[in-house]
Amino acid sequence: MGLLAVLMVGGMAYQFTPALGGNGGGLFGQKQQGTPAVKVGDQTVTAEELNAFRNNNPVLAGTQTGVLGDDFKLFTVRQLVQQKMFAEGAKAMQVSRDEVNKEVDQVRKANNLEDNKAWTDALQSRGLTDSSFRQQVRESLAIRKKVEEIEKSVPAATDAELRTYYDLNKEQFKTDPQIVGRQIVVADKAKAEALLRQLKGGADFARLASENSSEFKERGGALGPIENGSPKPVASVVLPGEVAAAAFALTQGGLTDVVASGGKYYIVKVEKYLPAATKPFEATRTQVKTAVDRQKKDAALEAWADSLEKATKVEYVDPEWKVTDPTVASLAGHNIPYSDVVAQVVNNQQLAQMFSQMPPEQLSDIINSGLKPQVVQQLLQGYAAPLIAKKLNLNLVGNRAEMAQALSAYGAKDVKVTEAELQAAYQQNLEQFKTPASASVDEASFKDQGQAQAFRADWNGQGDFTTAASKAGATVSERGNVTAGDGKLDAGLDKAVQGDQLRAAGEGSLTPAVKVGQRYSVAYVRDLKKAATRPYSEVKAQLEQQVLGDKQRTASLAFLDKQVKALNPTDNLKKILDEQAKRVAAAEKAAGTAPTTPGTNTPGTNTPGTAPTPGAVPTTPPAATDTDK
Repeated sequence: MGLLAVLMVGGMAYQFTPALGGNGGGLFGQKQQGTPAVKVGDQTVTAEELNAFRNNNPVLAGTQTGVLGDDFKLFTVRQLVQQKMFAEGAKAMQVSRDEVNKEVDQVRKANNLEDNKAWTDALQSRGLTDSSFRQQVRESLAIRKKVEEIEKSVPAATDAELRTYYDLNKEQFKTDPQIVGRQIVVADKAKAEALLRQLKGGADFARLASENSSEFKERGGALGPIENGSPKPVASVVLPGEVAAAAFALTQGGLTDVVASGGKYYIVKVEKYLPAATKPFEATRTQVKTAVDRQKKDAALEAWADSLEKATKVEYVDPEWKVTDPTVASLAGHNIPYSDVVAQVVNNQQLAQMFSQMPPEQLSDIINSGLKPQVVQQLLQGYAAPLIAKKLNLNLVGNRAEMAQALSAYGAKDVKVTEAELQAAYQQNLEQFKTPASASVDEASFKDQGQAQAFRADWNGQGDFTTAASKAGATVSERGNVTAGDGKLDAGLDKAVQGDQLRAAGEGSLTPAVKVGQRYSVAYVRDLKKAATRPYSEVKAQLEQQVLGDKQRTASLAFLDKQVKALNPTDNLKKILDEQAKRVAAAEKAAGTAPTTPGTNTPGTNTPGTAPTPGAVPTTPPAATDTDK
C-alpha cells in the first residue's frame, strides 16, 4: 500500500477504527487524549490509538509475538505515523463546520445511526467520541482538499506522453475477434444432423435457416443485422460458449458440426473471420489521455508524500511503541525502509487466508524466504524506474509502480512468437487439448451372463430401457453423464462404453455384457462423444497468447533486472532478518516469553512478482463510511 493509499484508508474510510480515548475537546483545536506514544511533527499518536488500530485488525491482533508480531507492530506504528503525517501536511486547508456536519450526517444515515444513543454506542464500541470522530472527519476533508489542489496543478498530458502510453499498452486497445456468419438452431438432434448433411451436400444455408431455425429465421439465420445485403460482424458473446468456441475456431471459414448447448442444437456457418486488431491511436486518444492524466496526478501525489516523509520529524515518546525500521535496500541515493516491505506483506490479499491455514511460525518462514525478497526487488524496480526512463529518453509518467510497469512493457515490446514455437508448444501441451469420451449411461445389472446376453440380443430400443431391463430381471442404475475414467462405472464397463462393439438400439447403443463383480452388466449409451484432440488450427490463437505472454514476462524481467543491476543497488534484507530474529528472541527471553516465530530463513532468489510498488496512490479519497479497515 502506497503512502497516500495509507492516508486514504486512515481518513474517510477508517473513522471507526482507531480509538481516540477520552471525552474532552471541541471540534477544532481538540486537546489530545490518551497516552502519547509517538510525536509526528506537531501531532501525537497515542498508545490507545495504536492498540485500537491493531485490535481492530484480526491479522494484527492475532499475532503480537515473534518475528511476525514485530513486523505487525512496525506496520501499526507506520500506518498511524503516516496518517498523522498527511494530516499535518494538509492542516492549512480550510474545512468548515458545515462540511464536517454534512459528512457526519451522511455516515449516520448510511449506517442507520440517526438515533443519538445508537450513534454514541457505535462510537464507544470503537473507542471513539463524537468530537474525536468529527476531528477525524475534519482531517480527512482537509486531506481531500489538499489532494484536489495538487491534482489541479498537474499539467495536461503531452502528445509524446500519450503516444508512448499507447505504444506500450496496445493490448488494451485491441478489438475482439469477430465473424460474419449464420446459424441454424433446432430442438431435435436428429433434425440438426439431417440439416448438416444437406449443408455439406451444397444446400443454401440461408434458405434452410429461414425454413428451420428457431432463431433469426427472418434474416436467414444471420448472426448480425443485415446491412447492405450482408450480415454485420459479431463478437463471440452473441453465441453460447460451446457454440462460440466451435465457430471462432474456423479462422478460414466453414461449417461447424452440430453443437449441443442448453437443450438446443446449433450449426454455424462462418462466412468471414475477422481477427483481433489494434485500434489506431486517434481512435483511442480520449481513453489514453484519461489514463495518462491519471498517472501524472499519481506522480504528483507521490512526490508530495515523499516530501512529507523527508520533512516530518518522528519522535518515539513511549518506549513500548518504539520500533526498528532500518534501510532494507538502497539505489542511487534512495534508501528504502524495511516498513515498506512489511506494508506490502501485510496488505497481501492472501495473508489472512494463509493465517487460517498454517501456524504463524510456518507462515513466517514462507514470508521471509519467498514474499519479502520479491517485494524488495519490486521496490528497487520502482525507485529505479524514473532513472531508467530518463536514461533511455522515454516519455513515461506515473508513480514509481506505474513507471516500473511501463518499463516492463517496454522491455518486452519487440517479443514475437514463431510458428515453430507454437507447433512445439502444441506438442508439449497436447494433453491440455484432449477431450475425453463422454456419454449418458444407464446400467442394467444381471445375475448371470446368459440373462445379460439375451437381453442385449433381444431389446431393439423400443419402449423404455429401464422398464424393459427390469422385466428381464435386471437391476437398473441411471449413471447419468459419464466421462471416461471418472470412476462412475466399473473399469471394464467404462472401456466397453468407449469401445467399438456397441449395438445400435433406438436412440442409443448397447454394450456387450461385461462382468462387474459377481454379476454381468449391459450399458445403454446415448449421446456418445468419442475422445478427441482439438486440432492445432483450432487452438492456435489460444496457444499464441500463452506462448507470447510467457516470452514477454521472461523478456521484461530480464530487461528490468539488467537495468536495475546497472544502478548498483544494495539489498540488506538477509542481514535485517537475521538481526530481527536475534533481537526478537532476546527480547522474548528477557520477558520470559517463548519465541513463536523464529523467522530465521534466508531469503531466496525468487523471481520478482507483480505486486504494486509502495508509492502508488488512489485517484481520490473515498467517501466517509464506518467500515473497519
